[in-house]
This record gives sequence, structure tokens and C-alpha cells, in this order.
Amino acid sequence: MTLRRAPLLTLLLTLGATPAEARVRLGELLPAHPWTASGREIVVVYSHDCGDLGALWQAILHSGLTVRAVNAEDVPAEAPQGVNVWRGAEATAFARKLRVGTYPAVLLVQGDRILNAWEGTFTGKLE
Repeated sequence: MTLRRAPLLTLLLTLGATPAEARVRLGELLPAHPWTASGREIVVVYSHDCGDLGALWQAILHSGLTVRAVNAEDVPAEAPQGVNVWRGAEATAFARKLRVGTYPAVLLVQGDRILNAWEGTFTGKLE
């Protein structure tokens, strides 16, 4: 299956269809972060032990939204070219204040408010 431009709704429905238990609270504001909110955007919180996130990154980048990457747990992990990654102790503190239970976590955010959240393993199938 060749992924082209994944509509945001398809991405969110696919992520939401997997068995994951997000502890991130919907409607809450994001903890302090180093970027300026740009309307609706996606925040990906991940760590070095997430495995291959290629399919997840591809689907997220094709959503057409601004993507923020937070590399938590103080071990550098790659992100796609062109995505600025926030790393270090402050990034880890951000993830913990969100109460992320499982990496990767994908947040749909608007104006720093969490609209939707997903945590867990992505199979790469957008159906």
C-alpha cells in the first residue's frame, strides 16, 4: 500500500482504533514547551526504545499539520529530516507532566490545548 496524503481524520481514526490506553488528559493545556503554538498541530512524544517509527512518521507528516517532536528519556533518537526535535531533561519533564504512559504518544493540539491523544504501537496500516 502506498501512502500518499493521509487526511487527518483517517490518521486519528487509525490511531484511535488500536488498543492503547492514553493517560494524557484531553482538554488540558500542554506543559511549558519551547515552541510557539501555530493553531492545530501534532506533537509526537517518543523515546529511543520505540523501535521503527517510519510508518508513523510518514502518516503524521502527510497529515498536513505542523509537527512537533519531543525526544524524551535523555537518549537521542532520530526523527525525519526537517522535523525539529526537542531533547534533554526539559523534554523528558514535559512528557512526564503530560503523564505519557507509553511511547510513542501522538497528540492533536490546538492553541496548546490537547484535543486528542493516542499512545502505543502503530502498525503502519491506514485503512
